[in-house]
Amino acid sequence: SPTGSHVEWCKQLIAATISSQISGSVPSEGVSRDYRALRDGNKLAQMEEAPLFPGESIKVIAKDVMYICPFMGAVSGTLTVTDFRMFIKSVERDPPFVVDVPLGVISRVEKIGVQSHGDNSCGIEIVCKDMRNLRLAYKQEEQNRLEIFENLVTRAFPVSNGLPLFAFSYKEKFAVNGWKVYDPMAEYKRQGLPNESWKISKINSSYELCDTYPAVLVVPTSVKDDDLSKVAAFRAKGRVPVLSWIHPESQATITRCSQPSVGPNDKRCKEDEKYLQTIMDANAQSHKLIIFDARQNSVADTNKAKGGGYESESAYPNAELVFLEIHNIHVMRESLRKLKEIVYPTIDETRWLSNVDSTHWLEYIRV
Repeated sequence: SPTGSHVEWCKQLIAATISSQISGSVPSEGVSRDYRALRDGNKLAQMEEAPLFPGESIKVIAKDVMYICPFMGAVSGTLTVTDFRMFIKSVERDPPFVVDVPLGVISRVEKIGVQSHGDNSCGIEIVCKDMRNLRLAYKQEEQNRLEIFENLVTRAFPVSNGLPLFAFSYKEKFAVNGWKVYDPMAEYKRQGLPNESWKISKINSSYELCDTYPAVLVVPTSVKDDDLSKVAAFRAKGRVPVLSWIHPESQATITRCSQPSVGPNDKRCKEDEKYLQTIMDANAQSHKLIIFDARQNSVADTNKAKGGGYESESAYPNAELVFLEIHNIHVMRESLRKLKEIVYPTIDETRWLSNVDSTHWLEYIRV
């Protein structure tokens, strides 16, 4: 067993380390050095330390932070914020309780008041993109509170705070070049492309045709590059119709594109009209091209007044336009928020059906 002097030394080391964490901004190197010393001298710290990826560095550590779990109640443990994750671990339970949240999952961080948790009367609510709301409570020391909150905010939103993304600090070495894990040519070959109806085009090899499309595209064999350039000029952001998938037997295809720049004066583009006809001809068993527009019809009309629009039957006689009537991102986000509220952290079984109906989620996702 450790001697009395050794135990006292550990206590002083822990006190000094915690003091350094709440006494102002500490460089990451200093935190890492102090924490290594704390870890070497304290078995509990070893058990609660956060696992680190190569290149990942600790920014702040706080002990006795309370995680208010909606299912298990309050759990006290050590909070670690790195440049990649927020990590909470408590060894008070068996097995140890762990909350490991990549910072990229966080959508919002807010200060809140917390009641009925003793000295831990200050708190943070962390709203995540995966439908979790995490609540933390901690002691009132001002510096400790500010350091936890500020590190979470700055590290969860690095670009907004002038910091590099963790991806550029990640140091793990891989035997395979990640940029070559996906090979578009191999994928097209798997789908049986090119064939007599579809060819592989490298017109976008320098991303000059469309900077949001891949360098390699699949288009009908008879289409010339000059025509593709004119179609790109007529489509929003240059997103020409290109093949995404082909059926191995029927050769029916799914192509994707952006809205045409029809505008309020019903502008037309003969190259675009001919191009869509060519796509239909490449689908040998089809006599009609069905265009699914994800927008609401009313929104598409508004876009048309602003210079966008959609394919009219007069300009594209062999095409059928179907609006999927999906609401805009703001409406969808609010619907998802309501859905989250009725399923997390508790479910009201007596009002389940009416609560689901009030979110309109099932209505919005129908296709």
